[in-house]
Amino acid sequence: MSKRSLIMAPETGTRINKRVQTNDGGTVRAPTDAPVTENSPGRKKVIVRDLYKSFGTLDVLKGISMEAHEGDVICIVGPSGSGKSTFLRCLNMLEKPTSGTVIVDGHEMTDKHVNLNKARRSIGMVFQQFNLFPHLTAKKNIMFAPVDLGVMHKREAEAKALELLDRVGLSDKADSHPWQLSGGQQQRVAIARSLAMNPDVMLFDEPTSALDPEMIGEVLNVIKELASTGMTMIIVTHEMNFAREIAKTVIFMEDGKILEQGSPADVFQNPKEERTRKFLSLIVDK
Repeated sequence: MSKRSLIMAPETGTRINKRVQTNDGGTVRAPTDAPVTENSPGRKKVIVRDLYKSFGTLDVLKGISMEAHEGDVICIVGPSGSGKSTFLRCLNMLEKPTSGTVIVDGHEMTDKHVNLNKARRSIGMVFQQFNLFPHLTAKKNIMFAPVDLGVMHKREAEAKALELLDRVGLSDKADSHPWQLSGGQQQRVAIARSLAMNPDVMLFDEPTSALDPEMIGEVLNVIKELASTGMTMIIVTHEMNFAREIAKTVIFMEDGKILEQGSPADVFQNPKEERTRKFLSLIVDK
């Protein structure tokens, strides 16, 4: 099944603002200010409106709103505890928002009627920890989801896994188990696994935070290669120089809010907020 077939919308090029029923029983709602034609340049891939998330009495996200267009690379930076990872997990409903709207690739994730299993097929996510199945080889880790969900036959999934391993520079590790791989290699397998479902949007939650310094570069290079292909990506990172190099937009979060956002040049060289300036002065290599 093509990932595009999951989006049911008229092919007229007109703008719509209504909810439509999908064949799988879910609903999608195209944003009112974006064309619904699939090949339109700059189509909005992620729309977040007034997002709140609380854990009991602890307010973690406080009215987040943002957008990502097709091909955008957005890096989210900020101090620990500012809500960055929680925000990312709300995008694919690993954390259920308290209120607000999240639309990813045409699917309104916060709609109680949406089929999340279907909607998540267009979203890939790479975590801080690698989360590989220890009893499966690198190749079989990548094959698992497409085969288990019935998206690909075993032979097709195997060919895809080998293609992806080659893409991340691990064609010689197809039959290796996670314990036989370095941290950087495991994270590259995790990236390949996330790509196996042919996602339209990739989410990275501090993908290098668990790696030794000498392994960080190999993972960042894979992410840079993805960016060069036009993949839409939202990346939570503490690697400021990487964010400066790869991002179209940098978002600075503090205390559950977006305090500042703009181009890397704007945020890193001419931040408007004093809190942003103070944070960057402590961690960015001048």
